[in-house]
Amino acid sequence: MQYTIGFACDRVRSVACWVSVALAATVSTAALGGAPAVPPAATFMRVYGHSGAPNGFNELCNRSSAVCSKSARPTQRSALDAKRWRDLLEVNAIANRTVKPVSDQEQYGVSEYWTLPKRFGDCEDYGLLKQALLVERGWSKGALLITVVRDEAGQGHAVLTVTTKSGDFILDNRQDAIVAWQASPYSFVKRQSTFDPKVWMALEPVDREAPLASASQSLARVSK
Repeated sequence: MQYTIGFACDRVRSVACWVSVALAATVSTAALGGAPAVPPAATFMRVYGHSGAPNGFNELCNRSSAVCSKSARPTQRSALDAKRWRDLLEVNAIANRTVKPVSDQEQYGVSEYWTLPKRFGDCEDYGLLKQALLVERGWSKGALLITVVRDEAGQGHAVLTVTTKSGDFILDNRQDAIVAWQASPYSFVKRQSTFDPKVWMALEPVDREAPLASASQSLARVSK
């Protein structure tokens, strides 16, 4: 069986529009490694209070308020049944295979520029696209949280955290596999709140927060 998804137009807010005009990616069941019906066990991240939003995110909100708006639907953790799990697998794989990794410096001439990607983007752009695609599939935006982490080399990176009744899971542009957050090799720094995407929450004690290198600066480490 084949699955096709589309992306977002610049002038039309529907994510499906962009796909049909610009790009189309097809993902097969085999390509998803058999698409297991049961996700791995996960726990819930601990939140330590408020944190500042990344500068690139604030600039994105100034340019495109719709991307940063609250969901019209109540925030809720979804039950992670086979259909929902397949949503995550498909969207993660589609975005990873369609968007090519390019640093913000290369593409825009600045160290950090957050945006919904077209053909090229870096880690936070992948996360924004996956968030938008899952909202199109009926997921609550408040359960789809852009998250800043430190990778194994201590470099800044961004992923999408999906909060469910079965725990918190990570969608990463560096791999198609989706893992429980506690199985990830990353150190978690901050993420969007579940009640307002403009509000960010610390995932480590605030006094332990250290400056992060721009995610764009660590893009060379991305294998995809």
